[in-house]
Amino acid sequence: QVQLVESGGGLLQAGGSLRLSCAASGNIFSINAMGWYRQAPGKQRELVATVTSGSTINYLDSVMGRFTISRDNARNTVYLQMNSLKPEDTAVYYCNARIAVILYGSGSYWGYGTQVIASS
Repeated sequence: QVQLVESGGGLLQAGGSLRLSCAASGNIFSINAMGWYRQAPGKQRELVATVTSGSTINYLDSVMGRFTISRDNARNTVYLQMNSLKPEDTAVYYCNARIAVILYGSGSYWGYGTQVIASS
């Protein structure tokens, strides 16, 4: 029905920048909120940033001022620009979207994740 495909992760030195992308495809009627979560080894998954269809944005306190979330509604894509990366940002980053699927109704969908490693 719906797929979320992330890209843009990688290994880099602390202080560097990365841009994550997540594209939704399938029998999409509409997309409400889109966002990014992350899970570090041994820790629970946490919300990093979300953006609603009305452009309301929320950030995890520790990434505010360094990360920027944006979305391209025409492409059903959400981005996460990550600057000044710190070792503690190292995690698998997951895309999430609240999607209304044609004939199936609304649901929460996840991507498979993309690894980000910021080495000190």
